[in-house]
Amino acid sequence: MTKEAEKTQQVTFWFDVSCPFAWQTSRWMKEVEKVRDIEITWLPMSLSVLNEGRDLDPGYLDMMKANWGPARVFAAVATEHPELVDQLYTAMGTAIHPGGEGGKKDFGAYDAVIESGLAEVGLDAAYAQVANTEEWDEKLREYHGLAMDAVGDEVGTPVVKLGEAAFFGPVITRVPRGEEAGEIFDAAVRLAEYPHFFELKRSRTESPQVK
Repeated sequence: MTKEAEKTQQVTFWFDVSCPFAWQTSRWMKEVEKVRDIEITWLPMSLSVLNEGRDLDPGYLDMMKANWGPARVFAAVATEHPELVDQLYTAMGTAIHPGGEGGKKDFGAYDAVIESGLAEVGLDAAYAQVANTEEWDEKLREYHGLAMDAVGDEVGTPVVKLGEAAFFGPVITRVPRGEEAGEIFDAAVRLAEYPHFFELKRSRTESPQVK
């Protein structure tokens, strides 16, 4: 193994906890942690911010109202307790995705999920109070803006930065495990190292298979 290969790979992962695609990609990254030397910085972004002012389906816009709450909480936690963002994402994401608590609509819909997640990782319950206020909106927009600055505007979640290059995705519907997770990560890193690579895309034939 070369000295270059032995270096810890730096990864920045921007997520909206409500997004099932970000969740699947994040669980892949958790598998990669087991088989590769990587260091992940977990940061919030927001589908609610991303979709502000867009002419979208009313039902989807109702979900965007609900999504403000968790994203605001993550903005506060990422600022004051960045070491616990990973754990909180796992706690809340598990409830939302495998736990079937996703797709909620209207402001405050995720309050119970937020309260439970905070308790699970030992964070102050007072963080739940910021979900339905604008106290942390400026900071949330700042985190979201970092993702957009890194990758561009016409993307969703997740945004993953591998070394110096950031991309939307990878979009996966099933989570690779073990060495396969590592091999796919190696391929993504290699693509990211090539300065003239921009995207790969094909039609998706299934939704995220969350278990």
